[in-house]
Amino acid sequence: MNKVSKSRVFEWLGVVTAIVYSLLVAANVGAEFIGFTLLLASSAFIGVWAFLGKHRGILFLQFFYATAGIIGMIRWF
Repeated sequence: MNKVSKSRVFEWLGVVTAIVYSLLVAANVGAEFIGFTLLLASSAFIGVWAFLGKHRGILFLQFFYATAGIIGMIRWF
């Protein structure tokens, strides 16, 4: 798999997990822990995509999203 293909996989994994995270948390159905776990995963996927594409601002932002995911997981556990 070349660099562009890997990058695209990480990009879209991050997008899909972020969408599912936001829907789970917004639905308020008691799945917040799973949602915040998905936020953490999404930040990792998009972080890898940003690193591969040298998108430094987006990579920096993912550290904050990962932190929010961890805080959310701790608070809902």
